Amino acid sequence: MAMPLRQTIKVATYLAEQKIRKRDKFPLIVELEPLFACNLACEGCGKIQHPAGVLKQRMPVAQAVGAVLESGAPMVSIAGGEPLMHPQIDEIVRQLVAKKKYVFLCTNAMLLRKKMDKFTPSPYFAFAVHIDGLRERHDESVAKEGVFDEAVAAIKEAKKRGFRVTTNSTFFNTDTPQTIIEVLNFLNDDLHVDEMMISPAYAYEKAPDQEHFLGVEQTRELFKKAFSGGNRKKWRLNHSPLFLDFLEGKVDFPCTAWAIPNYSLFGWQRPCYLMSDGYVPTYRELIEETDWDKYGRGKDPRCANCMAHCGYEPTAVLATMGSLKESLRAMRETVSGNRE
Repeated sequence: MAMPLRQTIKVATYLAEQKIRKRDKFPLIVELEPLFACNLACEGCGKIQHPAGVLKQRMPVAQAVGAVLESGAPMVSIAGGEPLMHPQIDEIVRQLVAKKKYVFLCTNAMLLRKKMDKFTPSPYFAFAVHIDGLRERHDESVAKEGVFDEAVAAIKEAKKRGFRVTTNSTFFNTDTPQTIIEVLNFLNDDLHVDEMMISPAYAYEKAPDQEHFLGVEQTRELFKKAFSGGNRKKWRLNHSPLFLDFLEGKVDFPCTAWAIPNYSLFGWQRPCYLMSDGYVPTYRELIEETDWDKYGRGKDPRCANCMAHCGYEPTAVLATMGSLKESLRAMRETVSGNRE
């Protein structure tokens, strides 16, 4: 795990505070969607399926920042749509960083080199570039040629300017252990990105392509083979060790979607960004008025094949904090990752 030590300490302190206050549900990271519009039409995403009028909307800065502050989460993942299409995205980032929130701006990188001057390097800020495979595989997943090369060029430029750069890779049933190894080796060893996040694809209901999502057993077999040979220790993965154990099938967890809530133009989405059972205006209403016990594998048939990080990474983090052995294990990997 390659999370910076400063960030690790802040998150650990935040979790300890929640325990002292005896809060059983709280946000770890907010997924903020200040727009749904995008400049790509990825087959695994359904955001651009919204009506034209919705796609033209942009969330006001005060609303975006206010939602994050209301939740109290220490980290924010800004997505969409393509957030770099928001005319005030730099101001949203600036205000959140000023509040010492850890901000990850998720982008396909098509606009990154053009917009980079709007941002300032900070230990509280990182570009999170979407990379689903090497050139041919990635361009196929986003349905446009040249996107991979532009993303690589943007990552190199961002690193050169002193920005933290992380990546987010989603894997489908068309992937093999070798394709996963190849792209993560490239990101880790050739591009030297700071951290990498991975997730098995989940059958997002509005996604145009419903044919290539992974089942639970497929996911476990895929990652078990990809992680073999010491790859887990070699790669700078932005995940807790227990979540990686979960992907391999070594442990199982319940879903804690309340810990990575989604806030968009419609409000707080229940129960998570992958399923839409309605919206509420405040995080408190999301927590208090949602029947969380009815969601998760074995409860809701829509959750049957989900192993996405938004539901299970926070469970793994909480399990880590509740175990001295696992806490020490995570700390060892964090320190080791920061020495590289």
